[in-house]
Amino acid sequence: MKHCATLFLFILIPWCGMISCEKDDPVDKEPQKIALHHKSTEIIKADQAFGFELFREAISLCDEENIMISPLSVAYALGMTYNGAAGTTLEAFNEVLHFGELTTREVNESYKDLMDQLVHLDDRVLFSMANSIWYRLGYQVLSEFKQTNEDYFDAGVEEIDFSDPETLEVINQWIENNTNGKIKDMLDYIPSDAVMYLINAIYFNAQWKYEFVKEETYEGDFRMADGSLYPADFMRVSGNFAFTTNEAFSAVELPYGDSTFSMVILLPSGEIKVSDLVAQLDESHWDSWFDNTTCTGMQIDLPKFKYGFKGLLNDPLINLGLGDAFSGQADFTRINPEGNIFISRVIHQTFIDVQEEGTEAAAATIVEMRYNSAEGGSPIFFKVDKPFLYLIKENSTGALMFMGKVGKPEYD
Repeated sequence: MKHCATLFLFILIPWCGMISCEKDDPVDKEPQKIALHHKSTEIIKADQAFGFELFREAISLCDEENIMISPLSVAYALGMTYNGAAGTTLEAFNEVLHFGELTTREVNESYKDLMDQLVHLDDRVLFSMANSIWYRLGYQVLSEFKQTNEDYFDAGVEEIDFSDPETLEVINQWIENNTNGKIKDMLDYIPSDAVMYLINAIYFNAQWKYEFVKEETYEGDFRMADGSLYPADFMRVSGNFAFTTNEAFSAVELPYGDSTFSMVILLPSGEIKVSDLVAQLDESHWDSWFDNTTCTGMQIDLPKFKYGFKGLLNDPLINLGLGDAFSGQADFTRINPEGNIFISRVIHQTFIDVQEEGTEAAAATIVEMRYNSAEGGSPIFFKVDKPFLYLIKENSTGALMFMGKVGKPEYD
C-alpha cells in the first residue's frame, strides 16, 4: 500500500518556470526527470486547476493564521472515490477535478503512472504515498470497484467491523504508520451509518541541497498581517539561487536533494498582501509570473516553522461544484448497485517542519461515505520578515508537492 499560519498545498501542478542554478556547476549531476505519457501530462494540468481552486476556497473559509492542506492527497482520495461515481455525480467529479475528455481508464492510468514515479524519483528525498479503503462488515461492494482501486491506486481494501471500538484505532494506526507518526488520531469517531472510508496518506522528508548554517540562526521580528511583531528564529543561507521579482512579489527557489524537488518562496511586494496573491493564483498567472527568473547570488533569511492543521474540506469542495456527491442525490452505484450513500465528510490533516537541515511534511485525507437517511555582482538580501507564500515542487514536470502561506512562523 506504500508506494488556519500556513496553507500548505500538496498537489500535482506542472510548473517549470524557474530556472536551475545548478546546471553550471560541474559537481552536480542532472536531476532525474519524470517521463510521463501524454494522458498523465493532462492529469497534472487538471490537478493544477483543481489545486489552485481548492487553495483559494480553503483559505477564504478559514481566518486562522496558519493553515495547511495537501491537494495531492485530496486528489488521490477523491480519485478512488471517483471510481464509484455514476450519473450526475460522475459529471460533477469530472468538472471539479477538470478531467475533461479523459476516460476513467486514462484517469486511473495517469494517477498510477505519476505515483509510481514520484516515490522513486530522488534517492536523497524520502517520499511515500499509501492508499486504503475500509468498508463495513457485510456491506456489498462491487468487485470491479475494489479491483480498480487495488490495481491503479495500490489500495489495500479491507472489510471490517465498524461497530468494534478497536476499528477506529486500526484505521488511525494505519494513517499514523504511513505518515511516519506525524498524523495521529485523525478519525475522531465512526458514525453508526458509515459504510466506507477511502484514505490517502503522504509523507515527505528531504534535506536542502544547500543547508542553512545552524550557527547563523538568529532571533528576529516577523511582522504579522495586523502590523504586530512576532519573535521568530531566522535561518540564513548564502549562494546562487533562482530568483524572480515583479511589481507583485519577489520569489526564490530552494532546491532539495539532487534538485529533483524544491521549495519556492513568494514574498509580497510593498503593500500587497498574501490574500492579493492568492486571489490571482490561477494557471494563467502562475505560468507567466516567472518569465524573468535569473540565477543570482543571494543571502536568504527564512524563519523556521513547524505546525499542523486539521479541518473539513466539505464546504470548499461543495463550493467548487461537488455538492451532488454530498447530497441525497449522490449516485455511487459503481460502489454498491443500490446506491443510497453519499460523502458525509472529507477530513484533512497535515504537518510540516521547516528547519536548517530540510523539510518534513505529511498529509492524510479521509473520504467518509455514509448511508443517505544569478552569479556575480552584489548579493541580494532577501529577508522573509512578513507573511509569505511557499511551494515545494518536482522540477522536471513542475508538479507542486506543497504550497502554503505563513502568517505566523511558529516553531516549538
